[in-house]
Amino acid sequence: MEGAGYRVVFEKGGVYLHTSAKKHQDPDSLIAGVIRVVEKDSDVVLHWVPVEEAGDSTQILFSKKDVSGGDSCTSEEEPTFDPGYEPDWAVISTVRPQSRHSEPTRGAEPSSPRGSWAFSVSLGELKSIRRSKPGLSWAYLVLVTQAGGSLPALHFHRGGTRALLRVLSRYLLLASSPQDSRLYLVFPHDSSALSSSFHHLQLFDQDSSNVVSRFLQDPYSTTFSSFSRVTNFFRGALQPHPEGASPDLPPPPDDEPEPGFEVISCVELGPRPAVERTPPVTEEEWAHHVGPEGRLQQVPVLKARIFSGGLSPSLRREAWKFLLGYLSWEGSAEEHKAHVRKKTDEYFRMKLQWKSVSPEQERRNSLLHGYRSLIERDVSRTDRTNKFYEGPENPGLGLLNDILLTYCMYHFDLGYVQGMSDLLSPILYVIQNEVDAFWCFCGFMELVHGNFEESQETMKRQLGQLLLLLRVLDPPLCDFLDSQDSGSLCFCFRWLLIWFKREFPFPDVLRLWEVLWTGLPGPNLHLLVACAILDMERDTLMLSGFGSNEILKHINELTMKLSVEDVLTRAEALYRQLTACPELPHNVQEVLGLVPPAEPQSPSPPTSPLPLSPTRAPPAPPPPEDTAPQPDSSLEILPEEEEEESTES
Repeated sequence: MEGAGYRVVFEKGGVYLHTSAKKHQDPDSLIAGVIRVVEKDSDVVLHWVPVEEAGDSTQILFSKKDVSGGDSCTSEEEPTFDPGYEPDWAVISTVRPQSRHSEPTRGAEPSSPRGSWAFSVSLGELKSIRRSKPGLSWAYLVLVTQAGGSLPALHFHRGGTRALLRVLSRYLLLASSPQDSRLYLVFPHDSSALSSSFHHLQLFDQDSSNVVSRFLQDPYSTTFSSFSRVTNFFRGALQPHPEGASPDLPPPPDDEPEPGFEVISCVELGPRPAVERTPPVTEEEWAHHVGPEGRLQQVPVLKARIFSGGLSPSLRREAWKFLLGYLSWEGSAEEHKAHVRKKTDEYFRMKLQWKSVSPEQERRNSLLHGYRSLIERDVSRTDRTNKFYEGPENPGLGLLNDILLTYCMYHFDLGYVQGMSDLLSPILYVIQNEVDAFWCFCGFMELVHGNFEESQETMKRQLGQLLLLLRVLDPPLCDFLDSQDSGSLCFCFRWLLIWFKREFPFPDVLRLWEVLWTGLPGPNLHLLVACAILDMERDTLMLSGFGSNEILKHINELTMKLSVEDVLTRAEALYRQLTACPELPHNVQEVLGLVPPAEPQSPSPPTSPLPLSPTRAPPAPPPPEDTAPQPDSSLEILPEEEEEESTES
């Protein structure tokens, strides 16, 4: 709707004021009204006006709404929410807004008692916006002005909070805190206002005008990474203030670092493309890529085929050595033989270090004794239902034990952590050679060693990246998980820790890992695999009304019930859907590997693992030249399993 000097760009009826703090509102305490965003001259105004009779629909909506500029809410009704009845946010503030001269409307007459509640506020006067926490009743918004007072809480009985926030994001920058996802801090798009704010707050060392230009191009990495310098400023906005205290005064210092802020932007993803996977790479196809001197040719094409179809079981023993960086993609057959001889010698030198420790020495070496005890316990229960490891005297168990203890010599700082046996087991099953399996395992650990660090910073970062992807792909699912105290996605911890080892049947794990090891179509495909599983289960989670305990139980019950081909197909479709979006946020592009990260991050699977060599093994005395290796330190070649993986396709 347009008038003399103004245009309505958004309008939503059924927006009420609750004038009583009681949990059960009586009809007299509810004031029905209409919320509008109005472009007036050079200003944009948020305007709420009551209607005299809630039952009169002509008083709620304009008869001629401007559909070209506004967002329709009828197609996106939100589920109802419980406002929580927090006295400081959910009911009418004692600070009344200053009345503004507004355009004549079809609402209540100015002389009516309810008409006195009408208000208008320029968007430039807003300081923050708070949403209600999820529940079972209406959603509401509370607007806080720069003067420090809050406008009456707006209760959306017919939904529409998201649509309003989307419209506001056209004129404002809305920044949400990870610690309080319900609070949005408001910043103007106007460059001069931003420059003034940056200069006043001294957020940057550079010239403010240059900062603004970079801010508008990349608001996340340019601006909010620097907000850590004014942590107290934001913490003051995030926390409610005691009565009588000034909201502009920072709270007492807090030693806990404030996490960064995320710019809220409405990302409209296009349709999800269809993806079809191809048959596995066969030995004949692999042989076509082997050129003169045994060098592999057209490696990018070969990797793309492995990504789209995986490997046939008979080819894995050779191909995994390349995928895990043990053998170089560019090396010749003779170079590979020399490399294997060198690595064999290095392995047995490291193995000799712990094999030569006497029981008396080990009693005084609590670290080695602890590693040995933990490894023996974990190995005894790793994949014991697999024929390769079943039985009390299975030689495979001894190899698992020896390789893991030798890895403690290879990586002193990390040593052994629970879960590593799960990563080694499939590699030894496929490679069936102690030395080769060890170096392939080292290649895998180069990708995921951060998962096992005591600080758990890598796992926290990956969960944060997973949440970021999920918020772009499926905001309603994220909102639901938040409402059930599951928004941290901790139920995905095991998925990421050992790369879904316990979620799929053993043959499917082999297929999944070899696809992930290609590094295609970009780093962090394992995060999209997690998104794909959640996407497959979203309806079950959301429509069943699960609480946090039921969500965790349902996720755990997915074990061995997932199809790896279906999950990989969906994960690739999600990747294509995201990368096709022209307005994909910069931080999402970083996670997908579309742009280089702002700061070095690890571990993310590189495009191709580099050849490995031990860097932490201390020098050991060379073995006597005339002494042959002992049986327990010799290469142990295991018999091949006949048709063990014939069920794979």
